[in-house]
Amino acid sequence: MNEKFTKIGFVLAMAGSAVGLGNAWKFPTMVGNNGGSAFIVLYLALTFGVAFVAFLAELSVGRLGETDVVNSLYKLAPKHKKTWSLAGFFMITAVLIASFYMVVIGWILYYIYLSFGSLPTQASDAGAIFGKLLSGDVASALICFSAVFFLIFYVVSRGIKGGIEKLNIWMMPTLFILLVLMLFYSLSIGDGFMQAAKFLFVPNFSAITGDTVLAALGLAFFSLSMGVCTVPTYAASLPSGTNLVRSTLSIIFINIMIGIIMGLVVFTFVFAYGADTTQAGPGLIFVSLTTLFAKLGVVGNLLSVAFFTSLLFAGVTSAVSMIEPFVFYLVNRFKISRINALVYVGIFVYILGVFCIFSYYEPTAANFTLFGKPIFDALDYATSNILMPLGAIVFSFFVGFMLKKEALVMLFSGFMSKGMFEAWYFLLRYITPLAIMAIMIYQLVK
Repeated sequence: MNEKFTKIGFVLAMAGSAVGLGNAWKFPTMVGNNGGSAFIVLYLALTFGVAFVAFLAELSVGRLGETDVVNSLYKLAPKHKKTWSLAGFFMITAVLIASFYMVVIGWILYYIYLSFGSLPTQASDAGAIFGKLLSGDVASALICFSAVFFLIFYVVSRGIKGGIEKLNIWMMPTLFILLVLMLFYSLSIGDGFMQAAKFLFVPNFSAITGDTVLAALGLAFFSLSMGVCTVPTYAASLPSGTNLVRSTLSIIFINIMIGIIMGLVVFTFVFAYGADTTQAGPGLIFVSLTTLFAKLGVVGNLLSVAFFTSLLFAGVTSAVSMIEPFVFYLVNRFKISRINALVYVGIFVYILGVFCIFSYYEPTAANFTLFGKPIFDALDYATSNILMPLGAIVFSFFVGFMLKKEALVMLFSGFMSKGMFEAWYFLLRYITPLAIMAIMIYQLVK
């Protein structure tokens, strides 16, 4: 008998999976540089027109199957059961992501430690510290990665109720409180907050291009952890009577709200102290923002600790969701204990994570490459641009064309009107797979 989430536990766990490190550097940067609120409107439209549709499809696999993804697909497929069950092994994508994602969370842990001392006041010094962590200080990278690794695997070892739900019920509200406190503080920093609000919310429709639409579509889709079996795995542990539509809307709302709050906090400091608004990715956080915190003295240290702690929470809740699908499958398939399953998955994740660290470490980097890229970059590219979109396409096609429509009607009958269901079903069959394919092609050729 599967452990079951509480209703709020499921929403917070799924929101924890969706709210990741991209909320800190990818979402706000894309919004600011692609039309402000015009981009947000576009993002919301695509979220509800495509991502919402696909999310409900993946939810239905877990809710109807009520077991691990491989066995759920086998159980639900009307024919070619063994072939369709193989789609469940897209859960390996999540394991691959977890290996390098934990390395990044390790960097965040290192910066929490740095925040208790003297932060760099110059961008060149901050860049040198970050560069040294990646390519020179392998001991710190390994220690921080190992600490994150054992924390995440300990949480998963405690199961759905005692581990994953408990973690998210504690971490997600704390994450929100930390961000709100920083948001209130940012209101006091000159006109930085007003500039940040203008940067994020004043519409510039001339900035919307075909590339912008595809970028927004990719952000809307992959910010909800789809295509890696997390959604159907968590849905398999849903309590009966859960309103799937309302829960999905809550998850999307939390994800968007935290992304916007993070954007306001980050860009308030960026504008207040004249940093580069076009800088994206980890450099925005680990280089630009640390120098801005340093200008505030002791208050800056406190803000730095709070900010990187909030990132740590966001990262950990996401990473936990990446480990659970494969562990759940091993427990069900081979009738082994959760601890034994975690040992098998953990050995693979840890070794791959160490490879990722050494692929950036200058003395060993040349020996840890894959297809001409550092292993870290190769895994990031393959999972984001190929495996995740493929997994999402397969799940959308399965639910839209293979799963019995009558089963879906019964599942959603209490949560959707007949007209809404038919619209959702049409979008799922004829629009969503094409949209995901467009994302995949765009990411491969850009």
